[in-house]
Amino acid sequence: MHGKADRLKGAKAPKNQQPIDSSLQHRLPPGQSLTEKFPILHEGEVPAYDLATWNLRVFGEVEEERTFTYDELKNMQQSRVVCDIHCVTRWSKFDAPWDGVLFTDFLKEIKVNPEAKYVMIHADPDYDTNIPLEDLMREDILLAFDFDSKPLTLKHGWPLRLVVPHLYFWKSAKWIRGIEFMKEDREGFWERNGFHNTADPFLEQRFSGESIPIPEDEWTRKEFD
Repeated sequence: MHGKADRLKGAKAPKNQQPIDSSLQHRLPPGQSLTEKFPILHEGEVPAYDLATWNLRVFGEVEEERTFTYDELKNMQQSRVVCDIHCVTRWSKFDAPWDGVLFTDFLKEIKVNPEAKYVMIHADPDYDTNIPLEDLMREDILLAFDFDSKPLTLKHGWPLRLVVPHLYFWKSAKWIRGIEFMKEDREGFWERNGFHNTADPFLEQRFSGESIPIPEDEWTRKEFD
C-alpha cells in the first residue's frame, strides 16, 4: 500500500475549485483546494452492517473493557460540530455540519487509565489510525452519526465515524468499530504506508519524510456527494 503515497507524488498544487473570499483565506491550509463537494475516498469495500449486532469496542488501557451498542451511543448526549475538513489529496471543505457524541462526553462513560497517552482507532475493513489522546480531548472531536442533519451515507462511514477536524481527514476514520487506549504510540494503516504520523494540514504533514507535491486532479476523479 506504500504505492498510494508514491502515486500522489510529483505534480503542482491545485487551483481552487470555487472562489474564496480573502477574509477566509487563513482557513485554507497551504496546498489545498476549496470545494463544496464531498469527495468519497477509502480503501477496500464499503462494509454492510446489521445494527442489531453492530457494536463499538473500547479496550486497552482502560479499567474495564466495554462494548457499546448503536442505541447506547445514540442515547448519550448529542452535540453538533460545524468545522472545516482537509483531505491529504488536497481538497478542503468549509463549514461541514456533523452531529454525534463529543469524544469528551464519550469518555465520561469509561474509565481510562492515567498511563494512556495514545489512541488507536480501529475501523472496517481492516483499517486503523493512531492519534494522541490529547488531540482527542479538543472540544470539536466527534463520534458522528449524521452529516448535514441526515444519517451518514454508507460511503461516508455509516453508522459511525470519527471526526478530527484539525488533522488530515484520514485520521477521521469511517466505519469505526474499536477504540484502543495505549501507553505508547503505534502506527496505523496509512502511517505504516508512507503517510505522516501527525498529519497537521497547516504544516503540510502529508507524508513521512520530506513534503511531497500531490497531483492536482487526484481527488477530482473520485465519486462525490
